[in-house]
Amino acid sequence: MNPRGLGTLGWATGVASTTLGAMGLGAVLCLWFPSLLTTPELRDIYDMTLMRALIKATLVLAFALGAASCLLKRRKDLGLTGMGLSLLATLMGGSAVEVATPVRPSDHVGLDWFLLNVLVLAVLFVPIEQLFAQWPRQKIFRPGWTTDLAYFAVSHLGVQATVLLTMLPAAVFFRWAVSPRLQGWLASQPAVLQFFAILLIADLTQYSVHRLFHRVPFLWRFHAIHHSSRQLDWLAGSRLHLVDILVTRALGFVPVYVLGFAPAPTYAYLVFVSFQAVLIHANLRVDFGPLARVFATPRFHHWHHSAQAEAVDVNFAVHLPVIDRLFGTYYLPDGAWPTAYGIAGDPVPEGHLRQLVYPFAPRPLAAGAAPGGAMRPS
Repeated sequence: MNPRGLGTLGWATGVASTTLGAMGLGAVLCLWFPSLLTTPELRDIYDMTLMRALIKATLVLAFALGAASCLLKRRKDLGLTGMGLSLLATLMGGSAVEVATPVRPSDHVGLDWFLLNVLVLAVLFVPIEQLFAQWPRQKIFRPGWTTDLAYFAVSHLGVQATVLLTMLPAAVFFRWAVSPRLQGWLASQPAVLQFFAILLIADLTQYSVHRLFHRVPFLWRFHAIHHSSRQLDWLAGSRLHLVDILVTRALGFVPVYVLGFAPAPTYAYLVFVSFQAVLIHANLRVDFGPLARVFATPRFHHWHHSAQAEAVDVNFAVHLPVIDRLFGTYYLPDGAWPTAYGIAGDPVPEGHLRQLVYPFAPRPLAAGAAPGGAMRPS
C-alpha cells in the first residue's frame, strides 16, 4: 500500500479508536452514575453479563485500533486519544464496576440510550452501506459526519426532555377532545390494526407539518438545516434543529393522544419510525420490490433531499408514499437517483452550534434559498 493509503487507513482507524474509546468511557460512566446517566425503562431489561462483555470488547478494540493508527499515521493524535480514553475507562474500573441496586430514581440523561443506538445502528448500517451503496465512493467518515453525530447525541441524551415536550402540548391543549368511550373502543381493536391506523394518522399529520416547514419562510429556516446535508447516509437523518423536532413530534402526537391507542401498538410504531427514519436516509441501493409501493424507501426519500430543480417540494411523506400520490407531490422517476443533494448556494453553515443559532440570525436565508434552488422570501 502506498504511503497516502497508509495515512488514510491510519486516519480511519484513529477516528474509529477515538469514537469507540469515548463510547467505552461513556459506558463506564453509566456504571458509575446509573441514576443520572441511564434510562429507567432500559435498566429493567439489561442483561448485565452481556453489557459488561460489550463494554470490555469496546475498550479492547479502541486500544487496538489506536495502536494501529499510531503505526500507520505520522500524526499520532487520534490514535493516542483513542488509547488514552480506553486506558482512562479501564483505570476507572472498566466493565467490572459494580452497580449499587436498586438504582435511585431521578431525572436523567439518556447516555445509555445514545450509546446503544450508535452501536446498534452503526454495526447494522455501516456494513450494509458498504456492500450495497448507491454511492460506493462516499466515505464512512464523510464531510459533516461529526455535525450529524452531535445532533444524534443531543437528541438521544435529552430524550427525557424531548419526550416531555412532545407530549405536553397535546395533554395541555387537547384534553378537551379526549373521549374515553372512543379510546376504549380503539384500544380494544387488534394490535396490528391499531399499528397501521397509527401509521396512517401520524403520517398524514407529519405530511401536513412537513409541507408547512417547506412553505412558511420562518419555519423553512429551521428545516433548511436538515436539507443542508450534501451526502446522505444512516447518520444524516439526525441533522434536525430542536425546533423542527419538537414542533413535528408534538403536532404528530396530538391525534395519537386524542384517539388513545393501546401502549403495545404505540410502542411498536415508535420502534418502526425510529428505524425507518434511519433507513430512508441511508446510502443504500436496494430494490425493495412490492414494499416500495407501500412504504417509503431510500430512493423515494433521497429525491426529497435532491438539489435538482425538478425535485423541489416532493415526497413529503415519511412512511406512506400513497399520501404524496393523493396530494400531487409524488416524484419517483423509474430507476433514477438524484445526482446532487442539499440546498443551492449552501446557505447553511457547517457545525452543530452554528446551525443551532442560524435560524435566529438576521435574514439567515439572504437569497431565500430552498431545496433544489427554488426561491422563497426570507
